[in-house]
Amino acid sequence: MLILASASPRRRELLTQAGLAFTVESADLNEDLLPGEAAAAYVQRLAEEKAHAVWLPHKAADTTDDPLYVLGADTCVVCDGQILGKPVDAADARRMLKLLAGRTHAVLTGIAVATRMGVVRAAEITQVSFNVVTDAEIAPYVVSGEPMDKAGAYAIQGYAARWIPRIEGCYFNVMGLPIARTVALLAEARATIESAGARKTT
Repeated sequence: MLILASASPRRRELLTQAGLAFTVESADLNEDLLPGEAAAAYVQRLAEEKAHAVWLPHKAADTTDDPLYVLGADTCVVCDGQILGKPVDAADARRMLKLLAGRTHAVLTGIAVATRMGVVRAAEITQVSFNVVTDAEIAPYVVSGEPMDKAGAYAIQGYAARWIPRIEGCYFNVMGLPIARTVALLAEARATIESAGARKTT
């Protein structure tokens, strides 16, 4: 049994695209950055906390025949040393987009799978280049509402695609979930459980 510990419709769409059967239960956590916390550590910590928070109340459903896997993920954008999460309002979205314009930034996603054997984890980084974007172009995009629930205030699969001439790395990571890395991590978690079961029977 697989549970996605995220309310993100993009992550739900990507897992479905990968052919995985799952249910959804979001984790209600404080997502504030800790003092001095690096971006990679930040997304990895939140991914693990989300996975663990959802796994705990469901652990009784974990059985030998149907192991429980809980997938957590968190994404942020880093530009010029600044960690950009979801904008708090329209002014914050405009600020983020102006910072990204004409530059290359990094998109980091931490992923974690919680099982009875503990947590396995991974991280993905994609470099994204933006064209120069004017205030006049940014304004209607912000008004559209699309940036408001996106890390870095843009969706690569949406209107902002017109501003992105190139990326280096996984496209789906920029959407919020690196599919190939996630499937590999789930396989790693499954192998860990199967290996433990094999040791018990020998």
